[in-house]
Amino acid sequence: MKRKFFKSYFFACLATFLIPVLLVFQAFQSYRYKKLRAEIKSLEKKQIELVEQNRKLISDISVLSSSERIEKIAEGELGMRKANTEDIVRVEIKGEN
Repeated sequence: MKRKFFKSYFFACLATFLIPVLLVFQAFQSYRYKKLRAEIKSLEKKQIELVEQNRKLISDISVLSSSERIEKIAEGELGMRKANTEDIVRVEIKGEN
């Protein structure tokens, strides 16, 4: 009889101890989950901003690298002109074969 009583008393004490511990653990896990979810939302927002910035930069690159713009700067600001065929000199280098 004593043994059975001791066994049930032991399990009752164990349950009394474990239930609050498990509740605290669950609360901690919920806190971590909430924190990680907020971090994910922040990172997703930052990713969207970076993608938009990247699109804008790609658009700017295509505008700035257009051949018409480069030709206009070369002729207007740098005083360059397209070479005539008689102005082109071809140099041939023969290697030792």
